[in-house]
Amino acid sequence: MIENTFAEGKVLLIDKPLEWTSYDVIRKLRKIINIKKIGHAGTLDPLASGLLIVCTGKFTKKINEYMAQEKEYTGTITLGAVTPTYDRESAPEGFKPLDGISDEIITEKTKQFTGEILQTPPIHSAIKQNGKPVYLMARKGLDVVLEPRKITIKEFEITKIDLPVITFKVVCSTGTYIRSLANDFGLALGCGGYLSELRRTRIGNFKVEDATTMEGFKSQFSIA
Repeated sequence: MIENTFAEGKVLLIDKPLEWTSYDVIRKLRKIINIKKIGHAGTLDPLASGLLIVCTGKFTKKINEYMAQEKEYTGTITLGAVTPTYDRESAPEGFKPLDGISDEIITEKTKQFTGEILQTPPIHSAIKQNGKPVYLMARKGLDVVLEPRKITIKEFEITKIDLPVITFKVVCSTGTYIRSLANDFGLALGCGGYLSELRRTRIGNFKVEDATTMEGFKSQFSIA
């Protein structure tokens, strides 16, 4: 009965746990509801948490539609250093002092990244070249060149400043890499920066407040 329900098609809102890959969520859900046709509408990195839209059965046809919708994120950027992956997955390097970087300067710089802009994705990403994810080449120390892409950042708001950490909210188009935004923002400030925390709070009209945790979902089916 459960299989038939999900085969007909459902949209599941999952609050992805920190350190899980998006595929970890799919693999676990596939086991819980015993269905093969299942997928998610937009990857979240392991070091990010928050809203993951999962489609089952016939509703997998809607994945591209959901992926194209506007996204909202909250998180933190740590200033004064950079990392090769633009987040906490790799060790900070290139440390610089934050002398002369005021709250006013930080807030003013957000304007540079608002609207339609060109953004270069991280080389440590799942974008494919010659059929292979570029992060595999980057990890081997091979040269990876990615072309800038046109994206739209509707809102880039600094909600708290406690240097070296700044807290933000971003509303953006699909295809936006918040890791790249953190790195580029740090470069614009002249001190470097990397993404230290990220949570996806909304996709289109779907909100993380309406999502279920993996533990909560699993408990509905009494799966150990």
